[in-house]
Amino acid sequence: MREAIRGTWMGYVGDHPVLQNQVLVKFIIGKHGCPIPEEDRENLFSCTQLNITEPVARQDMTILSNPDTLVPSDVSVIYLDFKVLDPIVITKLGVFPSGPQKNFNGNVTVKLFSVDQKEPVVTAHLTTLSPGVYVEGIWYKSVEQFILPKGFEGYLLWETQDVAGLMTLNVSNVQFNTGGGVIKLAPIEEGTLPHRNAHGFPGLAGGFVFSIYDVRELKKWLRGRADRQQAREARLREEEKALQEESRTYGDIIFVDVVDTYRNVPFKLLYFYKWAVRNANFSLLLKTDDDCYINMDEILIKIDYKRLIRSNLWWGNFRQSWTVDRVGKWQELEYASPVYPAFACGSGYMVSRDLVEWLASNADKLKVYQDEGWLCEKECYVDMLSSPQHTVKDLHFLWNQKNVCGDPCGCS
Repeated sequence: MREAIRGTWMGYVGDHPVLQNQVLVKFIIGKHGCPIPEEDRENLFSCTQLNITEPVARQDMTILSNPDTLVPSDVSVIYLDFKVLDPIVITKLGVFPSGPQKNFNGNVTVKLFSVDQKEPVVTAHLTTLSPGVYVEGIWYKSVEQFILPKGFEGYLLWETQDVAGLMTLNVSNVQFNTGGGVIKLAPIEEGTLPHRNAHGFPGLAGGFVFSIYDVRELKKWLRGRADRQQAREARLREEEKALQEESRTYGDIIFVDVVDTYRNVPFKLLYFYKWAVRNANFSLLLKTDDDCYINMDEILIKIDYKRLIRSNLWWGNFRQSWTVDRVGKWQELEYASPVYPAFACGSGYMVSRDLVEWLASNADKLKVYQDEGWLCEKECYVDMLSSPQHTVKDLHFLWNQKNVCGDPCGCS
C-alpha cells in the first residue's frame, strides 16, 4: 500500500513545486513486529500469546469444584464474561446450592449468550423440585450441545425471582479450571460495577461443564509450535531488513517504539505526535490511513477558506453517539459508557499544533482506549477530501481519473 500512496497523491505532493514546501508526509510504523506467530495469538489484532497446555483425553471438565464459603448475593442477576480460545462444547450449566445441606431451594435460570446476540445459545432451569444433578458442590442440568468456536465471546447469566436471591462467593480465592487455557474468564474484582448496557452484575453464581471439541487437533497444533516460532523469527528478520532498506530508499518512514499491531494504533499515534513536535515545523497535522485516497489540493483550499490555521482545532467528519463495541476488531472492554463522545473519523482529520503538543506532553498520563477513530462511510464524489478502505488498484484508479478529468469517481 505504501508504494500505491507514493505513486498517487503522496508522489504528487513531493513533485509539486509549491506543495513540497508546504506539506510533509510520513508513514508511521511500529519499530517491533509481533514475535508471536499469528496461529499462536489470542487474536489477530494484538500480540498476546495463547497459553494453552497439553490437554487430557476428551472428557468433561468443570470450571470449578467444591466451592467454599458461599454467601447470599444482594442482586438477582449475575453474569460472567468468557472467551473461547480453542473450540469447546458446553454440556451442563450449574448453580451453587442454597440449602443448609448443600441441597437446592429456589428457582434459577441459567443462560449462555453470545455477546452480540439477544437470544441465548442454551438455557437451563433449576427448581426445588427439579434441581438436576449434584456434582462436586454444584447443581447442574444438561443442555443441548453446541460447538463454541475459537474466538467465541459470550457470558453466562444467572437470574432468579426468589426473595432469597442467588448464592455467590469471593472469586479472589477461587482456582478456576480453564481446560489448560482453552477458555479465558473475565476477571471479577470486588465492588466492580457493570457496564451500563450489561444485563446484571459481574460475578459467579454457579459453573458449567465443558469438553475440548477436538483433542487430537489441539495436540497437533501444540506439537507445531516450535516450528512456527522458528519460521516467525526468520520472517521478522526479513521484514526488518526490507523495512530498513525501504526507509533508506525513500526517507519517509518514522519508526516508533511500539509493537506494530492494530491494538497499538493509539500508541503509534501518540509516539508520532512526540516525534512531530520535536522534529517538524507545522501548524496543522493531518492523520489518515495507508488505504485512503487524499485530495490535498481540496484540503488546502478548505484550510484557507475556513481559516483553519488557528489553535484548539480538531477538524474532520465526526461520529455522534457511536456505540462502543464489546466484541471483534474494535472491541473496547474498559470504556464504561455504552457510547463514545463525538470523535473524528480516522480516515482523515486535522489537529492544530497546540493540541498535538498537549497530547505529546501528556502521552504517558493519558488512558488509551481501542483505536483512535473509525472510518466514515465509503462514498465517492468529485471534491471529496478523503476516501477510506481502498485497494492498490482502487487508489490508482481514483488518482488516474482525477488527473484525466478532475473527477476521481470516474470520467463519463
